[in-house]
Amino acid sequence: MIRFNNDYHRSAHPAILQALADTAGDSFPGYGVDPWCEKAADEIKKHLDCPDAAVHFLMGGTQVNMTAIAAALRPYQSAVSAVTGHIHAHETGAVEHTGHKIVTLSSPDGKLTAEQAARVGEAYRTSPIREHITQPKLIYISFPTEYGTLYSLRELTELRAACDRYDMYLFVDGARMGYGLAAGDVTLADMARLADMFTIGGTKCGALFGEALVITNAALKPDFRSYIKQNGGMLAKGWLLGLQFYTLFKDGLYFDICRQAVELALQLKAAFAARGIPSYLDSPTNQQFVILTHEQMEALEGKYTFEPDHDVDEDRMCVRFCTSWATTPQEVRALMSDIEKL
Repeated sequence: MIRFNNDYHRSAHPAILQALADTAGDSFPGYGVDPWCEKAADEIKKHLDCPDAAVHFLMGGTQVNMTAIAAALRPYQSAVSAVTGHIHAHETGAVEHTGHKIVTLSSPDGKLTAEQAARVGEAYRTSPIREHITQPKLIYISFPTEYGTLYSLRELTELRAACDRYDMYLFVDGARMGYGLAAGDVTLADMARLADMFTIGGTKCGALFGEALVITNAALKPDFRSYIKQNGGMLAKGWLLGLQFYTLFKDGLYFDICRQAVELALQLKAAFAARGIPSYLDSPTNQQFVILTHEQMEALEGKYTFEPDHDVDEDRMCVRFCTSWATTPQEVRALMSDIEKL
């Protein structure tokens, strides 16, 4: 079975496995205060143009999202997300479990607009009953979104302006950050300039596990390690996270493997289009959502694993095909050949 259902179905890039093997006989301080975490943070900062950024390493996406948002918000404040946003649709209420409401907004393409953010901010500013409702304090977006769509640099800049106008934080979930950087016009330096906090995903981008959280807003930096510990995110063997991110970033490996995944995904996109199979949305990233008939799905299911998303009508379904850092050209060519036969 060839898997195209997600981008975390293989363990880790061989360079990471080799780095772990090479250091297996060494010993390090615990809890992320080790040379590898320091070196990894330094490598990441080379791309940020923000030397004062704080970089923390946590195990997984849900953990880092709930910890970062809980640290940023007062008890009466809320996060604003697209209805498809990961914190709302896929994390079992983890953010709300910390005591913070998620205000969801309609978004057919998975993206929030500056106009939506401004409307939320203005509604609270002009509300005559502010003490009875939560204060929208944090705008949460995913880059790329859950539908593989991307924010342009212009859109992010406009979101930043809306957040500034209404004194809101901008938090970017970058679980698939590498694929978004490979497909769009945004850089990590842009992220550091425009977002108060953002994550750089490792779990879906070549690491065994791990997410890097970058905090650029000075008000959010103090005592953040205490929030990590309190929320169960402080790994005793923290150097395992640092070593992985150092390996991914030291020679640009992170960018190379994510770029290859995007290139392969676009080959699949072209193959579906050539066969007359429509895309659900126009995605330039490693996630491709296409509309298949049930008969077409059955023809592919014997050899490939992909992810059903939702019914389009009685006869058709939107499904996701996802390439990853580990997807091979041979796997993509095999699928393209079978797409031609549909």
